[in-house]
Order: sequence, then C-alpha cells, then structure tokens
Amino acid sequence: MKKSGKFLTTAILTATLLVPGMAASANGEGTASKTHGNEKFRVLIDTDNQKEKKSLKGRYGVKWDFADEGFTTEMNSSQFDALQKNKNLTVEKVPEYTIEETSSKPEAAYATMAASQSTPWGIKAIYNNSTLTQTSGGAGINVAVLDTGVNASHPDLENNLEQCKDFTTASSIVDGSCIDRQGHGTHVAGTALADGGATGTGVYGVAPSADLWAYKVLGDDGSGYSDDIATAIRHVADQATALNTKVVINMSLGSSAESSLITNAVNYAYSKGVLIIAAAGNSGPYQGSIGYPGALQNAVAVAALENVIQNSTYRVADFSSRGYSRTDGDYIIQKGDVEISAPGAAVYSTWYDGGYATISGTSMASPHAAGLAAKLWATNPTASNTAVRSELQRRAKLYDIRSGYGAATGDDYASGFGFARVQ
Repeated sequence: MKKSGKFLTTAILTATLLVPGMAASANGEGTASKTHGNEKFRVLIDTDNQKEKKSLKGRYGVKWDFADEGFTTEMNSSQFDALQKNKNLTVEKVPEYTIEETSSKPEAAYATMAASQSTPWGIKAIYNNSTLTQTSGGAGINVAVLDTGVNASHPDLENNLEQCKDFTTASSIVDGSCIDRQGHGTHVAGTALADGGATGTGVYGVAPSADLWAYKVLGDDGSGYSDDIATAIRHVADQATALNTKVVINMSLGSSAESSLITNAVNYAYSKGVLIIAAAGNSGPYQGSIGYPGALQNAVAVAALENVIQNSTYRVADFSSRGYSRTDGDYIIQKGDVEISAPGAAVYSTWYDGGYATISGTSMASPHAAGLAAKLWATNPTASNTAVRSELQRRAKLYDIRSGYGAATGDDYASGFGFARVQ
C-alpha cells in the first residue's frame, strides 16, 4: 500500500548509525572494524558439533545465524588462524560486495531539479516514447532496494516508502533506519519508482506507484558483507510470504566471488515467489565477467546501454560485463549469462542530499529493469515471479541490441535477449 506523506520522518532523521571504525575504499577493501595493528573481519563458522557451535557463539558473538549454514561473527587474524587449525570446523572469510557504478563520485550533481530531466533519457527509452512527460504503474508491487540505504525524505521518494531497514549495524534488523550517506541507493530507488514529488515537478522512475522497501545492506563507502546482504534477501522473502505481497528485489551490487550465503538466499527467495534483478557488473567488455549475484541462474542479470544509436539500436556500454559467446543464440539462461539490457550510462536520478545526480554503471541499468518488472506485475498481480521473468524476456526479444562489443543479432553475450521495454 502506498503511503501518504513522510514515513517515520523523525525516527529516520534522528537514528544513529554505528559506522565501522574505518571505512572501506570504493574498490571494496574492507568495511571491517579496524583497530591499530589488529584488524577485525567477518567470518562464517560452521560445525556439525552443536555443543561446540554453541560454545563458539558464546565466545565470539553472533552477527547472523544461518542455521545449518553456520553463523557469522568478527575476529582478528590470530583468532581466525587458530580456528582454522581445528579440523572439526569450517571457517572462511565472508566475501565483500560493492556497488556497481563506474565511479565513486557522480558525473554531475544538482541541488535543484532540471525541468528537462523529469523523464530522463533512460525512462523515455524504456517507455519507447521520446515525448514522455511522466510515468505510471506499479501499484501494489513492492520494490526492495538492497543498497547503501535511501534518503527517506527525498521529495520524489517519500510517498513511496513503505519499509526502511538497516542490516549493517547490529546483530538484528534495525527498523526505521535506512540512512544513505553515499547516494547510490537513493539514485537506484529513484530510477525504479520516483513519483515526481507532490507537485509533479521532480524526477520520474519507471513504476512511480510501486512501494519502496529500502534495505541498507552496504556501508557509507559503498561496500558491505555478503552475510548482511543474504539476511536481507531472506527477510524480503519472509516478508513477501507474511504480507502475501509481490516483491521485486533490486541488487545493484556485486563481486567476482560467489558467496554461498547469497546463492542460497537468492534460491530461497526465488522459491518463495520473489523476482530478483541484479546488475551484471562493470568489468566489460571481457567475456566471463558477470559478477555475483547477477551471475546466478535465479537472478536476472542486466547489462547497461548507452544513449547512443548504432546499427539502429542502442549500444551496450564497454564497461558492461559480458557473459560467454559460446552460449550465444541459445535463449537459455545459464550461470554467468546476461539476460536483458537497460539504460545504464549517464543516468539522471534522485540523490542522497535531496537533490539529483548523474552516474553510470550496470547499477543504473538494473533498477530500470526492476521498475519495469513491477509495472508489468501490477497489471497481472496473480502472476508468478517466473511468469513476470518470462514476460521480461519476451519483451527483450522484441528489441534486439546489435551495437556494442559482442552484441549481435539475437541472444548474445553482451546484451542477452535484448532491451525489455514498456511498449
């Protein structure tokens, strides 16, 4: 249900985030707590000995408990090395994930709205309407943005916000807090469902009537741990079941390393009827460069298009990650495949300071697709997540992409099935 007015404004503005002792760099080097000469990092511990597992939980504490998969906690190198000597335990470092944009800073930032950008080029492109002035659709569908948080009081987003939660600061979910100090999550949310604001003079996303679930899973530096992300994915699935509602997850984040926690969480959510949309990654134009979770078969990997027309189609950006040419033409989604394409270069959207910004990356392509999924699902709310996914694929085939490195007629490793659009 769409909310009117501000959502928990006071609570959000006064909430305190427990920021890790040292922020990670944008290249993904650690959001772990650090003390001089004694760095702590996240680990996953598991054992079949339940008594020993209970003892370890008491000794090190628990960040998240994944039952049969083990539990996560933080420790330093000496503690980690000591535990690895115990042959009865499985102890491994928890992979880190980062935002999928091409630069840690926006290409341009604006304090006020540019009237010409109320429907940015990507919105016009996905609607296939160069004269579009506003968007519509998505009512009754939830878009869960798992990211750096969202500016809950941004005028173009505040009316859509239904849930606001933080998975990064404690050993429990912090409700009512999703503060974005980086900007990425706010930008992504705007592309998916910004509603133009109360006066209709702001920016519009693809599905402005959809509800926003803003889940902070990444730190203020744009990186975070896979266990926080996995917990959020599972929470989305459980909420979808408990509330009997349809949810599209957008994950504009990734890593070259697969995390079993995220893989299992994606499979769990998909089995519960959630549709997962993810950025393909920004490691192109090289083959086999799709990042996780986009590379997973139960996630829709989205490639980035530029606002450039060649061979009568939009062009796949060079930075956009590619799949494998050996699967070209099969129209079957395998691990490491691009599935569809969407606008992802020089995308204008909402920003964390209440203004607007232009940034590029497959991070920007993914919410175009997530918004489209919400818009399509709203027209047939009894449809399954797999049916909506099939409809995205069908629409992508209608607009083949034949421009950009690796792009070719039909299903290819650069653009997937093509550019899925509203019409």
